[in-house]
Amino acid sequence: MLRPVDRMKPFNVLFLCTGNSARSIMAEAYLNSAGKGRFVAYSAGSHPQGTVNPFALEQLERNGIDTAGLRSKSWDAFARPGAPAMDFVLTVCDQAAGEACPFWPGRPISAHWGVNDPAKAQGSEDDKREAFARAFAELSARIDLMLALPLEKLERLSIGRRLAEIGGGAQASIAE
Repeated sequence: MLRPVDRMKPFNVLFLCTGNSARSIMAEAYLNSAGKGRFVAYSAGSHPQGTVNPFALEQLERNGIDTAGLRSKSWDAFARPGAPAMDFVLTVCDQAAGEACPFWPGRPISAHWGVNDPAKAQGSEDDKREAFARAFAELSARIDLMLALPLEKLERLSIGRRLAEIGGGAQASIAE
């Protein structure tokens, strides 16, 4: 029988991307800010760049979001013993969505929220800032939809479907 998610503690969310320098970093910072203690967000990459894109930091700061402590890191850090158990794993780039992911402790619900990579934007600095603003707007809108879900009242399968719908797709993975 499927049951609603039983929670007394914050939900752990891992945003994944390939480079962990822009999209996943912005999603982590936004959810930690907007989640108001109901969520603890993390981010990682399959091939981390090692630094956070300065345009991502600028975009977050423009939106009043704290950037202290943000860093580019490998997803391996979250598959190790002692890592926080994730409730949700959300890929935000198409490349990471197609990669073989490590085993995530904690039976997370996974979904894909593909967003164009603003770090690949060409042109002037203003063009690049606009690409980061678009990516941030898309991510924050999706996160706001996630925040509006009554997660504590929904069954795991329903949550997975809703997260996939938020990402514009129909695929979600529910570990049982």
